[in-house]
Amino acid sequence: MCQILIAEDEARLAAFIEKGLRKKGFTTTIAQDGLQAIELVQAQKIDLLLLDLGLPLIDGMTVLQKLRGQGLQIPIIVVTARTDERERREALQAGANGFITKPFRFSDLLITVQSCLD
Repeated sequence: MCQILIAEDEARLAAFIEKGLRKKGFTTTIAQDGLQAIELVQAQKIDLLLLDLGLPLIDGMTVLQKLRGQGLQIPIIVVTARTDERERREALQAGANGFITKPFRFSDLLITVQSCLD
């Protein structure tokens, strides 16, 4: 069973993603800020991280850079409302495996998740 960490501070969106992933057989955990996301990745066996860039305490880009800087190689998919091409490029260069902009269709998110886990 794959463990997915959803790092998203918007509770309704996090619950929507969690519900959809659980229906598809994934185990999920939600982190509401960047600090909690880092702590959970270090403390648990996480198979994939869905990472919002606009997180409180530590923003998502910093979370991505810290985790990659520690040598963590799990798939990380950025899920963000930010549509700036420069930020997309920076996230991918920093080691993100995917980049999805909000709003999105759950089916598109699921395809990206499954392709990163294959």
